[in-house]
Amino acid sequence: MATIDEQIKELEEEIANTKYNKATQAHIGKLKAKVARLMNEQEKKRSAKGGGKGYSVRKSGNATVALVGFPSVGKSTLLNRLTGARSATGAYHFTTLDVVPGVLEYNHAKIQILDMPGLIKDASKGKGRGREVIAAARSADVILFVSDVFYPDLSILSTELWDAAIRINQRPPDVVITSSDYGGISIKPTVKLTKIDVQMASEMVSAYGHVNAAVVIREDIDMEQLLDVLAGNRVYIDAIVAVNKVDLADVNRLDDVYKQIPDLRKVPVSAATGYGIEDLKQALFETIKLIRIYLKPQGQEADMDVPLIVKYDSTIGDVCENIHRTFRPNFRYAMVWGDSAKFPGQTVGIDHVVRDGDVVTIIVRR
Repeated sequence: MATIDEQIKELEEEIANTKYNKATQAHIGKLKAKVARLMNEQEKKRSAKGGGKGYSVRKSGNATVALVGFPSVGKSTLLNRLTGARSATGAYHFTTLDVVPGVLEYNHAKIQILDMPGLIKDASKGKGRGREVIAAARSADVILFVSDVFYPDLSILSTELWDAAIRINQRPPDVVITSSDYGGISIKPTVKLTKIDVQMASEMVSAYGHVNAAVVIREDIDMEQLLDVLAGNRVYIDAIVAVNKVDLADVNRLDDVYKQIPDLRKVPVSAATGYGIEDLKQALFETIKLIRIYLKPQGQEADMDVPLIVKYDSTIGDVCENIHRTFRPNFRYAMVWGDSAKFPGQTVGIDHVVRDGDVVTIIVRR
């Protein structure tokens, strides 16, 4: 019996040898669904065996940013500039051999920055300890690509992250798959599908291994998005680019770089001189989407000097957890002043979503 690797290779060869057109689209979709299922099985077996040594970094602060780039693009120098952490630097490959954390304090937020070994081609397949590096990146809230102004191409890095089930600047497709005990595969689109059809979706779901399932599709998805939903192991992370070493390049060169990186927010910096570092801090803060909540103890004035930092779309329950672990289980009600309140001092429950600048009083059981 063929091994999983052999089965994947055979299917990938068939995909590569099949000319893509309207007539073959459904067949290719089925083949890709089978590959996705086999790769998922392979990853589960690898995880069960321990998968080799990994990078263990305890998350801290309000959010985590992973520095991703080729070796020797200046990630360690940038970490030192952003946080004051001490990460070894040098003009040669693989200076960083472990994940080095640092903390950026900005706008009252504490943002953990992870300097990781440089990624190389086939990192997603384990080359250069790529799987361990990517595993650390998967846990981040934001990926900060670090690009050299003279070698700005990010296509290899983007491909490696894609192959490792990381989706950059995307959102999970609005698709729900519910397994059942009978009824076969039922595709229920609530919008007009133009990129795949119902038959193709049904065949892909079946090829992935579902026998009985209801699939509700609420947006016009393509084949890759349906594969992502079927696999269920994708992570969706926002990303920006720090274009490093701009102090060594002229304006025309920077224009060329921007054309080569069209779809990501770009911040020109020089980790060596400090140029653009404040702009980069602000860009990270905005990309993470952190907001400020001001706490008002009952019967007292609000503390408007030191806000509580939480993520955008946080609830009162999230605010409770950030204050103290006992607040959520003992929560009674909250009062809110600000953009999220219908009127000043509105009484709200634990699921109320707060907004930037809200003033909040939490009432708990004593």
